Amino acid sequence: MNFEGALKELEAIVARLEQGEVDLEDSINLYERGQALKAHCEKKLKSAEGRLEKIVMREGGPAIGETVSEA
Repeated sequence: MNFEGALKELEAIVARLEQGEVDLEDSINLYERGQALKAHCEKKLKSAEGRLEKIVMREGGPAIGETVSEA
């Protein structure tokens, strides 16, 4: 599953849980699925960040999150 699909599903789960109209068992199942989707999204983001870091370093630019000081 790609990042966008996982995020969309996670947002739908959050919306359902926030409505408060889901019974306890379904809430638990939704919460578990949400946790799995959150972990998946975090993994995808970390991977993308690593790839970008390699590109930036290869180009000789500042590391991601590094500030550029102007002289």
